[in-house]
Amino acid sequence: MAPPSIETRGLTKAFGRFTALDRLSLNITGTKCVGFLGPNGAGKTTTLKLLTDMIFPTAGECFVNGISVRASRKRALADAGVLIESPEIYPSLTPTEALEMVADLRGVPAAERPGRIRTVLGEVNMAEWAHEKVGRLSKGMKQRINIAAALVHDPAVLILDEPSTGLDPRGMAEVRAIVRELKKSQRLIFMSSHILSEVVDVCDEVALIDKGKLLFYDTLENVTARFADGHNSVDAVFARPVPPEVAAGKIATIAGVAKCDQLDPRRLRIRFSGGIGAQEKLLEQLVGLHLGLVGLNESESALEEVYLSQISRGD
Repeated sequence: MAPPSIETRGLTKAFGRFTALDRLSLNITGTKCVGFLGPNGAGKTTTLKLLTDMIFPTAGECFVNGISVRASRKRALADAGVLIESPEIYPSLTPTEALEMVADLRGVPAAERPGRIRTVLGEVNMAEWAHEKVGRLSKGMKQRINIAAALVHDPAVLILDEPSTGLDPRGMAEVRAIVRELKKSQRLIFMSSHILSEVVDVCDEVALIDKGKLLFYDTLENVTARFADGHNSVDAVFARPVPPEVAAGKIATIAGVAKCDQLDPRRLRIRFSGGIGAQEKLLEQLVGLHLGLVGLNESESALEEVYLSQISRGD
């Protein structure tokens, strides 16, 4: 059986004189989570709507699992689950009733529906509220039901349009945890986002789009390595404030350290050259300074720096 895939070839969409998507060519194959990253208005939702035949391209073509969406929409999307722009659920229905409707529309055999509904409610941690009225649920819970609806026919491809946008911090964390778990289920997850921390947290690869143009597509590791000038970045957390003169003096002058920025009194962002061995030596030397080091974490700044540098180049 062929691995799940999403492909666009020269995909273009113009609204009058405005080109929302400009010759996008992207080929994604395999079971993984790919972040479709870009600022608001970059063309992310337009791409997902073209992939799902919600709107028609001005030029180019897109394929899901090797099948042309325009030539054979039903076959192409038969094995795809889609969540775009958070649709509303009838408030008078329970999650079970809402998913029964979706399962029917998706052609899930009647005998299999109860089992599939129980499974997807478990996947999104909503089994406890299976028979509550949707109108009584929080916004985050409703979004989890929407994700369950995209999963009810057990698709190999899952397309999510900024699934955590508009949720409170707890709701965002819950949705991200669900996506991380779904990565274990041998699916291709294509998730648009404009939140860097979200992409770093849950995605294996990233495609960056701006002003309708694809800037790059690669693994997170390769992207940061390609644009980071040979430097890695870690965030050091201390039990007590680090005097600025210590950060600028003792730490910034450690061999291999290229830059040391003070994020707040107890947190430093350190850029250094070398790989895991260099990071091990850096940790040893930081501990040796007896400044109360309590944590050393890979920094999200690497992708942030790439993102800002690439977006600014497009201006």
